[in-house]
Amino acid sequence: MTQGVSAAEAAPPPGDNGWPPIWPAIRRWVEALDRVSMVVIVLAMAAMTLMVSLQVFWRYVLSSSIDSADEVSRLFFVWVIFLAIPHGIKYAVHVGIDLLVMNLSPRNKERLFRLVCVASAVLMAAIFWAAWVATLDKWQELMPTLPITAGIYYVAVLICAAHSFIHLVLHAWLGSRIWEGRLS
Repeated sequence: MTQGVSAAEAAPPPGDNGWPPIWPAIRRWVEALDRVSMVVIVLAMAAMTLMVSLQVFWRYVLSSSIDSADEVSRLFFVWVIFLAIPHGIKYAVHVGIDLLVMNLSPRNKERLFRLVCVASAVLMAAIFWAAWVATLDKWQELMPTLPITAGIYYVAVLICAAHSFIHLVLHAWLGSRIWEGRLS
């Protein structure tokens, strides 16, 4: 598991004069975005759990079924997964093979971290564009059991790509330590 660069290896700690003057305002805005995203994740997980529980009750107690239960629970699951990705990016908590990285000097670790963040931000921009095209393509199509556009799945990808892009650009600009000590 890779978790960025250690405290002694990177940029000045938060609160030092090494951060750009605009950073506190950006940090507050991004933290607000993260809180909203987390609330939506919790609500979607609760809705998914409720829908699956209701389906089990309907099927085994009432010997019936909710036609759209599978589709609704799948939709909530997709939204939870894609909305959670930027939170993992924020703290660099992802699975990775860091054999090469562990043998680099602290300065080169930070340089590689920023380079990978730039490359990943470019990838997120491409994903955003592809999701935009897919959303427009699927918008006219309805889900099989619900009167909702099938493009709603791709809206989660759009949000994920944009939110992830913000975190990746901030990491590339300000380094691996920008969220250190802030697990909110």
